[in-house]
Amino acid sequence: MCILAIIERAPSYGYEIVTELSETPQLAAGEGTVYPLLRRLKKDGLVETFWRESAAGPPRQYYRITKAGGIALTGMRNEWSSLLAAMGKYGGTNGTRGKQ
Repeated sequence: MCILAIIERAPSYGYEIVTELSETPQLAAGEGTVYPLLRRLKKDGLVETFWRESAAGPPRQYYRITKAGGIALTGMRNEWSSLLAAMGKYGGTNGTRGKQ
């Protein structure tokens, strides 16, 4: 979900995604995790790739979200919201903490 959300904002290349995820320790994932996920997202038709020249070296492969990816991301966000609401019921966020 986080990878699709990053790509939804703007097309990104793999290392850029790894770097952005690493800014939040709970989401930090190495290249060995992110690149296989990107390949799977591409295989599933949720992202597509294109090449862009880089001033800092060779061309980079960028990922952009597809229409199917946007639909999938919306579904993931809905599921996430439902999960948070359900967890809040038992996590004390609704004033019931400590009650049995």
